[in-house]
Amino acid sequence: MDSVAGEAESARPLRVFFIPFFATGHMIPLVDIARLFAARGVDSTVLLTPANAALVQPTVDRAAAAGLPLRTLLYTFPSAAAGLPPGVENISALPPSECHKIDAASLLTRPDHDRLLRLHRPDAIVADTHFPWTTAIARDLGVPRLSFQALGLFPVCVMGALFRHLPHLAVSSDDDPFLVPDLPHPIHMVRRELPDFLRGDSPITAAMDDLSEGESGSLGVVVNSFAEIESAYAELYFKIDRMRSWFVGPVALASADSGDLAARGGNDPAVAANRERCLSWLGTMKPNSVVYVCFGSWSHFSCEQLKEMASGLELAGHPFVWVVREAAGEAWMPEGFERRVEGRGLVIRGWAPQVAVLGHGAVGGFMTHCGWNSVLEGVSAGLPMATWPLSTEQFMNEKLVVEVLRTGVRAAEGARRGTAAEENGVVGAAEIVEKQKIGAAVGRIMGGGVEAEGTRRRAREYGEMARAAVKEGGSSCNGLADLIEEIRAWPKKAAGKAA
Repeated sequence: MDSVAGEAESARPLRVFFIPFFATGHMIPLVDIARLFAARGVDSTVLLTPANAALVQPTVDRAAAAGLPLRTLLYTFPSAAAGLPPGVENISALPPSECHKIDAASLLTRPDHDRLLRLHRPDAIVADTHFPWTTAIARDLGVPRLSFQALGLFPVCVMGALFRHLPHLAVSSDDDPFLVPDLPHPIHMVRRELPDFLRGDSPITAAMDDLSEGESGSLGVVVNSFAEIESAYAELYFKIDRMRSWFVGPVALASADSGDLAARGGNDPAVAANRERCLSWLGTMKPNSVVYVCFGSWSHFSCEQLKEMASGLELAGHPFVWVVREAAGEAWMPEGFERRVEGRGLVIRGWAPQVAVLGHGAVGGFMTHCGWNSVLEGVSAGLPMATWPLSTEQFMNEKLVVEVLRTGVRAAEGARRGTAAEENGVVGAAEIVEKQKIGAAVGRIMGGGVEAEGTRRRAREYGEMARAAVKEGGSSCNGLADLIEEIRAWPKKAAGKAA
């Protein structure tokens, strides 16, 4: 009977639960990863709260309709306890001053995670690093827990080096440069470019011990990146923290190959209208002629800065698609701006189909805030980037793009910028045009000359590497297969260690 039971157990599909944090930039890539698992026969379930589930349900439904074992499992978001109105469950729905309430809400989800995981007893758990208690739950259940960071290993290693060595505390001012020690590449930063939890006390600073403990108890880290740009940092991560990592990305490329881009952004009619308007307009433009300007779902600019950007884009005379948050309203727009740029400029309010836009043949450059997903999507599309980081780890990601990969340039070179909102002075229209010369927002990467062509060539080469990584036999395709086999083999390895 034991033999028969063992055979039945080995024939049962592997069951993995995925738990993303309440931020679009965390949720979409982890759902993509769950879909990749499902495409290899893993029974995959994503734990989500209702409003967040609505953002990704079309992707899940499309995968399920194609026969993939992918589904969602809902639990209640603790809105009232966190001081949030019903239906506000995502960090992108709040201004920066209110985002701490999402962090507070995340701390209240442990009972639901505990209840659902113990009820369904999956074979493995892939949880966002914001949920460190899932490591203890996995230990109780006797299954492996893997961490998902929503970052690349480059910024993870930079932050790790800063925590260990504290070089930013040895300089006399926020503007004095210092070398980040023990990295494969020479990376210099200034204090104002660091996340708030490295510059002073913050909720993340207080939770750092718990986050580290949750991480160290994990089997390893699932990384939305690929070895060709970050292998040196995977080696460093293992050397310093003894943490294994598996590259499985860029996961957006896998979605592109599966046709899932049509489901991005949910079923909201405004989202569908933006998608149609944007892609139809791009279809009228010449190849490689358009710069795509987008600063992500969580970035905020003052009305004054948006006005200067609009004037700069108009003066530069280069075709553009510019995505502006709906929350910005209309007060920022110079009178008659859209009429004057009609035919060569398109303003999209709210959500835009970024992966599809970056992959469109009319787009030749990308101006970005350097969020990790945007960086990876720009690299995947083989596009040169103009970087304008704003917060969190984005200045670190800028270093990867500009100094390590050398596929981009700083959009406002010399401007005083930092992760704190009050440090970001307005960059004027004249500077936007002067510093970027020929192209609106990306002149030095869209124009002529040896430097620009070298940047574009390197961008194309990394784009080819990214596409090769996710194809059969590629580094990330093999990384995903290795990870799934590692999870399958875990019970035997755990039993051997116990013996």
